[in-house]
Order: sequence, then C-alpha cells, then structure tokens
Amino acid sequence: MGLSAAALLWGLPGLLLIIALHPAFSPCPAQASVPAHRDYCVLGAGPAGLQMAYFLQRAGRDYAVFERAPGPGSFFTRYPRHRKLISINKRYTGKANAEFNLRHDWNSLLSHDPRLLFRHYSNAYFPDAGDMVRYLGDFADRLGLHVLYNTTIAHVTLNKDQRAWNGHYFILTDQKGQAYQCSVLLVATGLSVPNQVDFPGSEYVDGYESVSVDPEDFVGQNVLILGRGNSAFETAENILGVTNFIHMLSRSRVRLSWATHYVGDLRAINNGLLDTYQLKSLDGLLESDLTDLAIVKDHEGKFHVTLKFFLEEGDRSADAVPLPQDDNDNFALRVAYDRVIRCLGWSFDFSIFSKSLRLSAGGELSKKYPLVKASYESKGSRGLFVLGTASHSVDYRKSAGGFIHGFRYTVRAVHRLLEQRHHGVTWPSTEHPITQLASAIIRRVNEASGLYQMFSVLADVVLLEENATAFEYLEEFPMQALAQLETITGRRARHGLFVINMEYGRNFSGPDKDVFFYDRSVGHTEDAWLSNFLHPVIYYYRHLPTEQEVRFRPAGWPLPRPTAIHHIVEDFLTDWTAPVGHILPLRRFLENCLDTDLRSFYAESCFLFALTRQKLPPFCQQGYLRTQGLVGTESLRQHGVESGLLWDYATVGRGDSGQQPGDHGPGQHPLAPGPPVSPFDSNKEEL
Repeated sequence: MGLSAAALLWGLPGLLLIIALHPAFSPCPAQASVPAHRDYCVLGAGPAGLQMAYFLQRAGRDYAVFERAPGPGSFFTRYPRHRKLISINKRYTGKANAEFNLRHDWNSLLSHDPRLLFRHYSNAYFPDAGDMVRYLGDFADRLGLHVLYNTTIAHVTLNKDQRAWNGHYFILTDQKGQAYQCSVLLVATGLSVPNQVDFPGSEYVDGYESVSVDPEDFVGQNVLILGRGNSAFETAENILGVTNFIHMLSRSRVRLSWATHYVGDLRAINNGLLDTYQLKSLDGLLESDLTDLAIVKDHEGKFHVTLKFFLEEGDRSADAVPLPQDDNDNFALRVAYDRVIRCLGWSFDFSIFSKSLRLSAGGELSKKYPLVKASYESKGSRGLFVLGTASHSVDYRKSAGGFIHGFRYTVRAVHRLLEQRHHGVTWPSTEHPITQLASAIIRRVNEASGLYQMFSVLADVVLLEENATAFEYLEEFPMQALAQLETITGRRARHGLFVINMEYGRNFSGPDKDVFFYDRSVGHTEDAWLSNFLHPVIYYYRHLPTEQEVRFRPAGWPLPRPTAIHHIVEDFLTDWTAPVGHILPLRRFLENCLDTDLRSFYAESCFLFALTRQKLPPFCQQGYLRTQGLVGTESLRQHGVESGLLWDYATVGRGDSGQQPGDHGPGQHPLAPGPPVSPFDSNKEEL
C-alpha cells in the first residue's frame, strides 16, 4: 500500500512540524481546567471577612474574598428585621486614647484609617442596620480590599498535594462552575440557616426571616412566639402595642445579659415584654420543650397548642384532636392564636462543604457552630479556619467572640498565627528591661480593648529572659492554645512567663444569679481574689504548661493552676491606677515571683546599695554600673570619702597630698562624681 496524497505532499518533515505546532493552534483542555490559585481564600465579605482581608492586604499577601451578594455586609441588609442593632455605638468616653475608646465601640473594625470608625456613621447609641451596611461598604472600598462580588461558592472540597502548605489544596467551585484553588481557607460566612423545630403543625408557623414587620398586620391578634432570645423579644417589642396579647414559649428560662454578662443574651433594649408579663398586662412567658408540642388549625383558621401524643394519624383538625384543656381546664395555652412566629436563631451552613473536609458541628451547647480548636483552626482539616460569628464555639455564652467587638481581635490572632506558620513572621512583641514590667501590665489592663472584650479568651503573655533581667511582651494570645505558644508565635518560653487576663468572679454570673445583691463588690486589696466584676488576673508559670495540663485544667478555670496567681481588685471605674490599691500589690506579687526588687531609685541610693548589698536591684544594675555615671551631690561625695573610694578634695585644698584610693587621680575614679549623664537622676523611688 502506498502513502496517501497528503503524506506525499507534506513528507515526513511536514508531519513532524504539524505535530509540534498542534498544541499552539488548538485549545488545551488540561490548561483550561487548572483552577485560579490564591494563597488565602476568604468566604464571606461580612465584618469578619473584611477584617481578615485588611490584615492580609497590609501584609502584602495573595488573597481573595468571595461574596455572593453585590456588596459587603449582606446579612445586615436584612437583619435584624426591625433594623435596630444592639451593638453599642458609644461616641464619647472622655478620653482621647484610641485603644481605650474601642472598648466601648462595638461596631468598628480595626484599621489604620481613623475615618473608618463607626462613630462617623451614626449618632445613635443603638444604630440602624443600614448604617452598618454603609460602613462596611466604605471599609472595603477605601482600603481597596480584593472582593469578588456576585460569586456564590457552591461547593468546597479537598485536593491532596504534598507540595501544598498543609498537604492539600482547597478547591472552591462557584455557581458558574469556575474553580479556585486555595492554600488556606478562611470561612467567615456567619450563621445563615434559621433554626427550626420539627413538630406536628410546624408548617403553620411564620419564620422570623419572613414574617411581616408591619405592626398593622397584627392589630387585635393573639400571637404566640416560639423562642426566648433577642430576635423573639425584638419581634414582640415591635407589635406589643397593637396585639391583644403575646405569649412567648421556649424550653429555657429568660437569660438576661446583665445577669449572665453575655452580650448575646436578652438585652434591656428588647425586654419590654418582661414588664408587661410581671405587671400582669395580659402578656406572658412559659417554658416547655417545643418537641413535645403540636399545633392544630381549627375551622376558623385559629391555631391551638396541644401535645404530640394527642394526635391521631389522618385527622389533625382541632375539632378532632384532644386538647390538654380537655383534661386540665387550667392549661396555660388553652387560648386560640391568630399567629405563631418562630424566632429560634440561626446555625452554620455546612451544606457546601465536602465530607472530606470533616467540618462538623460542636457539642450539645454549641451544635450550631463548626467545631474548631482554640486557635480557630478546624479540628478536621489543617489550614481551614473559621472566623467571626461562626467561630463562637470557642467561647459560646462566655465572651464576645461571636460579635464584632470580640471577633475583630480573634481574627487578628488568626492572622498572626498564619504569618508565623507560612511566612516566618514571629508574633509581634516588644522587649523591655524587667524594671518596666509592672508599668507595662498596668498600661495594658487600663487601655487594651482586646483583653477587655475577649475576657477569659485572649490574654497578654510576658516571656521572661534568663535571670529575669528583661522580658518580651506579646499581646492578645488565645489562652487555651497556651501549650502551643512557641509553635504559634515563634517565641521561646524558657525562663518562665506571666499571663495577663481579664475575668469575672467565677460564681457571679448566671441566669439564676441576683447580680445586684448587697455588698456585690470588693474594695479591699486583701479580698481581691473575691472580686466579682471584670478585673485583671495575672498567672505566673515557671514552665510553659503542657497540652495535657491545659486540657485537664480545673473546672471553670481558663488556664491550668499556676505557680502563683494575683487578682487586681475590681474597680468601679475600671481604672486600675491607684498607687496603693492596684499598683503596689501588683509590684509586690511580681517581685515575689521573680525574687527581685522592681523599684526605681535615685542614683545615690544605687551607690549605697553597691556598698552594702551583694545583689543590686535591677534598676541599679541596668544603670550606673554600666558606666552611665552618677549625679554629683555633697551627700554622695561624703559617702565616697568615708568608704575610701574617693579623694577628700577639702584636704587637697589645704595642701595635703597623698595617693588617691585605687591609684586614680582626682576625679578619675570610675565612680567619681561627674556630669549628670545618668537617666536615673530624675527618677524618684517608687512605692
């Protein structure tokens, strides 16, 4: 058989050329399917997602934020339904310290731009949700954050690859089928799935997410609200003045935020129904497990509450189903209702995550949140971090980690962890001589917002150097990750450490506590360990606690038992600057732990110590003994003459002669009085 005409025309060299050029003239499916790569992918452009984007951008990292809505803060475009936020916008504190003012600003994100403080966006103490949307939009725009809007991530899975930072890549697929590859996945999607209880008749219930917010739609009606949180009371507050009555039903008692000290519990701004209930103005609250109940609809369209076991298969009308009042004519919910509204909160949306990520819910009390470590990294997948409201399982009902004024600091902690893990940037710290330890602690407990808002969760850590001559100060480290401090921060804890934390009294807060009891506060330093209100607590460890010690710490303790512990007594003004009540006890505690004297002294006192003590206070060691000189005073000169270290100039003036002690000429002795070059001459001795 002969060659074809085409082969004869082109010849063998021509065929080889065609084969070589073929990829250049034809589409390459393999290259087209390679997903776009980002070192960091952030899901969600809410407050937590934008906060992380800010830190990544400032560090110059490769990142992208994926947001399904056309703008940031989409949650706040719809919620809260009645538009009033319960996060405090305190514009005035009487102080100019920006860090201190953030303690009472619950809406601002952290940035270097003073224009991006929420007080510039609303004058209201409880601002409108629309102001939050406007603020987040400006935050993203002014800082030039990289956000891909109108991009809904529909599926997230893993692709194992040993070249990846964490041994795998995260593959994100959007609604158009576009794939993205990420080395680190930061999930900041919040809670978006309404909680529902599956009971007979639940189809008759209106959800908080869709129920009317127009009070006119409830005029003259009997309303039953299922739930006991802020969304339930917010809904009741909106229609309280137009309904016949409102009954509220939940499995648990009311948890008042001023009793539990948890900002997610019922806030005073929403609790008008408590007044009308306790003053017997028709409204009321009841406790029952919703899973035991059922709702049936009668021929007039009214709803009746009954028990599940009263229902019979096939016929569920109120005319056929036995009602509890048939047996007990004092049944509390025997009236018919015109509306039943479900206000049971939200849960995390797990649906888009592949099972390969092993992203699962937490325990019974926090099952609506994904399960994460103290470092906010998923327990199932290395490199997957949960940020913002969805990270609240770490401190559920304990601190403010589920809210902007709390998670803006936990997001920063996660970013610092990532900087050390992937870029070798150690956790930020400052170094100081040991004599400044007390003043450094006092400054932080009086100013720091992260410590104040994330009490019992984030803590400052002081790492001591050898012989306790100096220290490193690290800010806002996750307390329960203390055993991994060296790995997370890149710092070494070889010579002991202090942990500075803020705490409430262990038996002070709770839904059943009377927090307004007489003598509820402590004023004497000897009773500081009994302090109830938020106050600083300092833990001292000779060695870094182990993982096992942290895990099996005593119940109610944020950390394992320390070598020593000190409570700074609570203060009505939260101003821990009293010399006798606050600073002196702290300094003595630190001195006992370090076995040294941390006071500051006049140079003359240091000179006397050098003559009379074997171990000098650190202040003196770090001063004139390092050739910084002393201030010449008559009293100091006389001490030198009497000790034989200095020449008596008075006798020289009378013609006396002789060898100066130590074979030094007049004025040449190292400790001779000289110009006031020491910085210690202006330092007065501390308490």
